[in-house]
Amino acid sequence: MIDERVYDKVTFSGSAAIAKVVFKFEEDESVIRGFLGLAEYFHTVVIKSKDQFYIPHANILFQLISS
Repeated sequence: MIDERVYDKVTFSGSAAIAKVVFKFEEDESVIRGFLGLAEYFHTVVIKSKDQFYIPHANILFQLISS
């Protein structure tokens, strides 16, 4: 997990991604487990920016937001 304590600034360009997949957390922890499982599956990082989490992979941007 990379969060605000590690970096100075982060920006994402959703227009560069072929696909943007948004997960919405509504008190169901299985959504969080599934989201983190994607990072493990793709061997990549989870980036936290404010209250949102991102997994960048190739041309896909996965995003987890809370409602």
